[in-house]
Amino acid sequence: MTTTELRLDVLHQLSNLNGVPGYEDAVRDFVLRELEGLADEVRVDPLGNVIAVRRGREDAAEGRERVMLSAHMDEIGFLVRFIDDRGFLRVQPLGGFDPRNLFARNVTVQTRGGALPGIMTPGGKPIHISSPEDRKKVPELSEFFVDLGLDVDEVRRRVRVGDMVTLDQTARQIGKLTVGKALDDRACVFLQLELLRAFQGTRPRHDVVAVFSVQEEVGLRGAGVAAYGVEPTLGIGLDVTLAVDTPGAGPEAAVTRLGEGIGIKVFDSSMISTRRLVDEFTDLAEREGIRHQLEVLPLGGTDGAAIQLSRLGVPSITLSVPTRYIHTVVEAVHEDDLRAGLALLVAYLS
Repeated sequence: MTTTELRLDVLHQLSNLNGVPGYEDAVRDFVLRELEGLADEVRVDPLGNVIAVRRGREDAAEGRERVMLSAHMDEIGFLVRFIDDRGFLRVQPLGGFDPRNLFARNVTVQTRGGALPGIMTPGGKPIHISSPEDRKKVPELSEFFVDLGLDVDEVRRRVRVGDMVTLDQTARQIGKLTVGKALDDRACVFLQLELLRAFQGTRPRHDVVAVFSVQEEVGLRGAGVAAYGVEPTLGIGLDVTLAVDTPGAGPEAAVTRLGEGIGIKVFDSSMISTRRLVDEFTDLAEREGIRHQLEVLPLGGTDGAAIQLSRLGVPSITLSVPTRYIHTVVEAVHEDDLRAGLALLVAYLS
């Protein structure tokens, strides 16, 4: 098996798909197509999680674990919450946004009748007639609206409260970086698919249950449900983490650095990784010469926490792909970090 060839075109396709929490259908359909021939069993649970099972080797019964991995399919975005008397849409955020990244953005509103292009921007005056005080103000998310360029009657005929709104961006390659929207967490959806592809024609030592979860951005909901049903003996969350290695932040704020290897999570505000697993993954990475970084994330959470707290508790860890510009439309991941993550997972599960 090889862990060096990455199908980055698949990552680009995943990034370009739209799927906010509760509306992951397009991503789920893509994942189900990619899973053909890669798993012994594939099912979709009532909440919408995709669960793919790759059974371990029969000769490895002793010490064989039931390992649940989880990467979430959903992305941050919005729902329509109100249509005003001029046809402008007000939105409900799903996930954490910095309003400074939302000025004058192209968006798409997904309706029952099809996709509608729109513009998102905050209320207020253009720069030509705004005061210096106006220009310094950072608007609240509640001040943003979507303009569909249609009269109010047509908007009300075509758009419903609850329709999905996503930011527009097409993924592209910049040097060794894949850059696009929703790489949190489509980068790890991709990593899970590549992991299962690496075991084509062979079997892992452990039973692998790869979950492509829903509704992570609004409270780790999908992974919690999946873990309850899967009953794993060991959990591995797969998600992105901060790479604050750009100008304007000191080295102590970096968390991880792009291109320096997969992150092995020690702590975030949702979980403390099981210490023996941190040691096992770190020791394995050192033995195999796989680049890695120990990660302490002051704020944030992953599906690993939901697995860890399932039923009576599950020994769990999260592996993190370093990512610049998280929760924007130009999230950036490095191909060497993806390769390191894949190599470490294959080594551990073998």
